[in-house]
Amino acid sequence: MQPLKNRSSYLLPALLLLVAPVLAAAADNPRSFDVTRYGAVPDGVTLATKAINAAIDAAAAAGGGTVYFPAGTFLSGSIHLKSNIALFLDQGSTILASSQPADYDKAEPNEWDKFQDFGHSHFHNSLIWGENLENIAILGNGRIWGKGLIRNTGPRPPAPANASPAASGQPGGPPPNAEQQPPAVPVPGNKAISLKLCHNVTIKDVSILKGGWFAILATGVDNLTIDNVKIDTNRDGMDIISCRNVRVSNCSVNSPFDDGICLKSDYSLGFPRAVENVTITNSQVSGYDVGTFLDGTFQRKATYRNDGPTGRVKLGTESNGGFKNITISNVVFDYCRGLALETVDGAMLEDVVISNVTMRDIQNAPIFLRLGARMRGPEGFPVGVLRRVSISDVVVYNADPRYGSIIAGIPGHDIQDIRLNNIRIYYQGGGTREQAALQPKEMEKAYPEPRMFGELPSYGFFVRHVNGLEMNDVQISVMKDDLRPAFLLDNVKDADFRNLKAQHAPDVPTFVLTNVTDFEVHQSRGIPDTVLKSVDKKSF
Repeated sequence: MQPLKNRSSYLLPALLLLVAPVLAAAADNPRSFDVTRYGAVPDGVTLATKAINAAIDAAAAAGGGTVYFPAGTFLSGSIHLKSNIALFLDQGSTILASSQPADYDKAEPNEWDKFQDFGHSHFHNSLIWGENLENIAILGNGRIWGKGLIRNTGPRPPAPANASPAASGQPGGPPPNAEQQPPAVPVPGNKAISLKLCHNVTIKDVSILKGGWFAILATGVDNLTIDNVKIDTNRDGMDIISCRNVRVSNCSVNSPFDDGICLKSDYSLGFPRAVENVTITNSQVSGYDVGTFLDGTFQRKATYRNDGPTGRVKLGTESNGGFKNITISNVVFDYCRGLALETVDGAMLEDVVISNVTMRDIQNAPIFLRLGARMRGPEGFPVGVLRRVSISDVVVYNADPRYGSIIAGIPGHDIQDIRLNNIRIYYQGGGTREQAALQPKEMEKAYPEPRMFGELPSYGFFVRHVNGLEMNDVQISVMKDDLRPAFLLDNVKDADFRNLKAQHAPDVPTFVLTNVTDFEVHQSRGIPDTVLKSVDKKSF
């Protein structure tokens, strides 16, 4: 038999003979439009905007195709997507955002911009944008570097003298109308990818570094797939707003200064539109220093005001259209904030299932469910509804001791039908008896963040204005003694606890109940089986 090494010497040339025609055909593919053939110079200095858009125009004129970016750095302003077009960023290619305002399209008018921040209301002032398109894709292992993008509106005129402080909520939050004002002077773009009212969209395999206000902003987009995308950014990672039939999978989002994967339903389209039929799976969110996720150093040296890095998964804050039929599974949180489910602008948040989540070094509430009445939107809408949420198989280690987990409605509007199963939370602990005596204000109209209530009188769960709560196989503990109860329930109806394990200091109760009806706890270590039809005040 012929030696293997000799046989391989014959096989390799034969293989090359077979592959060469395929490679040549791909290079000459009439449906592939190389941006360098239209004048783009990949030197990172020569502005390539016109050449890139010329390649897109040529592809569109041909009925569709792939606009190809070979290795190199392409300096660009606003790139205009068109239907039936894919941008393909090859390995080693970078689209570099210009820092010159003149290189970007201006923010288009939007008569509804008073109901959400400036960045949510305008789409054309972006590095890559498309509106009313179908069958589009951004693909490849290359990078989008938003070096020249800004993370807000830029210099702004003063806020109106009559601006309501209620718009900002808790002291330390954003100042009144801070991000609703148009820029006072021309500024560069503020979004890496911006899509409005499109359908059949795929974003796959690319990396985004410093994406500006939003690395990906998708509003009113249907049939959206975001897969294997890595984002390391200086503000929001991906904001998926009023979109339907969405799949986010295998993504990593590092966003220390704002939210990582965020679903919203604002009023920027001029009407309320729900986010619905969404799957988020097999992904990671984090708050490492900007740039240190993509370079692999994972640093934690930056300083933050308020609650440390953000980087979480959130539904809200903008919530005019609501959220329906959402699943979130197999997600890792590292050095960031926890889950946040919020409806505060008059919409329904319902039918949400969250499972298989692990969190480590969480900077505020691991679980935050909030029904509020901020009501930023047109007048006449009722307060919303938050109901039918199931959270299971969650492990949290080293959570911030100030806030615990929060499930809080408002007077007259209860959160309904919440199920928590197989939850393990390890808090830092250290709470005091003075904290245990606190009585948090309702803050009905405040911007929803765990810090809105201040430090909490319970270390584990603070539950207020809830109708229908089940907890099964829930264990909470502290790393050092905490003199607050594990659970505080205030104005809660139909609460059922089974198989609890809740660490508590000597002479500190596990439960503090105020205005609670139909309460039961069974089969829980150190807690006697208890059934209470109605109680005004009780601790045990």
